[in-house]
Amino acid sequence: MTAPSEPAVHVQPDERAERVDVLVVGAGLAGLHAATLLARARHRVVLAERRPTLTGTVRTTGIFVRRTLEDFDLPEEHLGPPIRRMMLYPPGLTGPVELVSSRDEYRVGDMGPLYVDAAREAEGAGVDLRLATRFRGRRGGVFHLEGPGGEVRIRARFVVGADGARSRVARELGLSRNTRLLMGAEEVFPDPDPGVEPTFHCVVDPRVAPGYLAWVLRDGEHVHVGTAGHATRFPRGLYSALRDFGARAPGLEGVPRPASVEKRAGPIPVGGVLPRIAAPEGLLVGDAAGAVSPLTAGGLDPCLRLSGHAAEVLDEALRTGRADALERYDGQALRARFRKRLLLRRGLDAVRTPEMASAALVALRTPPGRALARRILFSDGSFPLP
Repeated sequence: MTAPSEPAVHVQPDERAERVDVLVVGAGLAGLHAATLLARARHRVVLAERRPTLTGTVRTTGIFVRRTLEDFDLPEEHLGPPIRRMMLYPPGLTGPVELVSSRDEYRVGDMGPLYVDAAREAEGAGVDLRLATRFRGRRGGVFHLEGPGGEVRIRARFVVGADGARSRVARELGLSRNTRLLMGAEEVFPDPDPGVEPTFHCVVDPRVAPGYLAWVLRDGEHVHVGTAGHATRFPRGLYSALRDFGARAPGLEGVPRPASVEKRAGPIPVGGVLPRIAAPEGLLVGDAAGAVSPLTAGGLDPCLRLSGHAAEVLDEALRTGRADALERYDGQALRARFRKRLLLRRGLDAVRTPEMASAALVALRTPPGRALARRILFSDGSFPLP
């Protein structure tokens, strides 16, 4: 099977401001999904992505939960084997809590090829995808980009910020910006044992993952070893914590670390959907909107669902000529549905010592604790759309 080719890079032919319906900034899953839906609705869409290739600089683990797999048509060939088993460990890595589902709960996507497939679908719908093109801001009602051929000026009726947790579009539009961030780092390499039982190993230990979890995910195709937490609370830094964890991580017994591994890292917003994610000139999707679970830090399901909602709202605004249609793209209303997970997030932030982490795992061994863990990790819920 031949490797998928990259979408072509388009260069602006002249210096005049080009008129389009929507400028989407950022070609992650959120931006690609929103752009594709808008193009299918017959709107003229430019999608600007600063990376020169969609297969490089992947930042997400790429975990898709069951509801996403049920509701979205993801290419089977780019998904790893189903995962039904989770192991939760205290700092000492003894006496883990084992949770096994009767359903396929998780699958890990091969994100580079997934992005390429989504980009092909977007271009097939009519999206004008421009790689190696940076968003430079807005001046005088014109959006300025920097592409391979120099400056590009676009006059768009609306702009969509799909440009990550530290969104420049949010700043340009005066919208809310993420302030509660975790930093994560991960190493990925081929799994040497294709017959291993697919398992998600999670360790609660504030020394290697302050305010979050360290993990090993093995599915027989790839091994993911990672950690995340509050950047200021890693005693020796994030990468030192990852190295320390990788040297003793569960699920890796007898598995050698290759000399060359894929490295991923980036910020993870965990403050919930931001209060103000729309303005008359445009809106935010994905990480830029804070559309990530405050507790589990899962963002792929929210990014797809919120992008669909954004495309519906923009389609209405474009068809009716009424910018006030964006008022129903309401971050405050969505945020209200995250209250329980925001409360649990504060609880996880409060786990500051190994003793506290061990006590939390003891509580999870009780019937109510196991029921809570199953409800969080094997949930039937998804992103709370209006």
